[in-house]
Amino acid sequence: KHRKFDGMIITGAPVEEIEFSEVKYWAELKEIFEFAKNNVTSTLFICWGAQAALHYYYGIEKHLLPKKLFGVYKHKKLVKYDKLLKGTDDRFFMPHSRHTTVYEEDIKACKDIVMLASSKQAGATIMRSKDNKFIFITGHAEYDRDTLEIEYKRDLDKGLKIEPPENYYV
Repeated sequence: KHRKFDGMIITGAPVEEIEFSEVKYWAELKEIFEFAKNNVTSTLFICWGAQAALHYYYGIEKHLLPKKLFGVYKHKKLVKYDKLLKGTDDRFFMPHSRHTTVYEEDIKACKDIVMLASSKQAGATIMRSKDNKFIFITGHAEYDRDTLEIEYKRDLDKGLKIEPPENYYV
């Protein structure tokens, strides 16, 4: 707590259907968010971690989806020249696995956030704060090629109602 850091990663958790204030460790996570704001050069927030940070820092709400967004989706780069996406194609694919989303119009309405990539199916996917301090990714660029299959089989074994990941077994 008494040091400065170049970077931090805050990942997701299987609590996205729970209100933020109801998550057991929400108070502790808010302390971590404050620490990151004051002591970390750049923080990467992934999936639920991105939704939680968008809520904490900017008041952007998450919204329950009618069904789990689960699969690999095509995305479009929205900003032609941005250091964060340098070297990526104008269109690219990224896995998603989540029950909630943030609305693109809420992101666009926030003057402190730049939306860098989105998808017709997955919505706002890569964003950053204008000061480059925070990076938000609602998908899972870090997934290995078999991670969606592992999640799918896990959920089937639990008896959950789950459809196969979209655009995955093709």
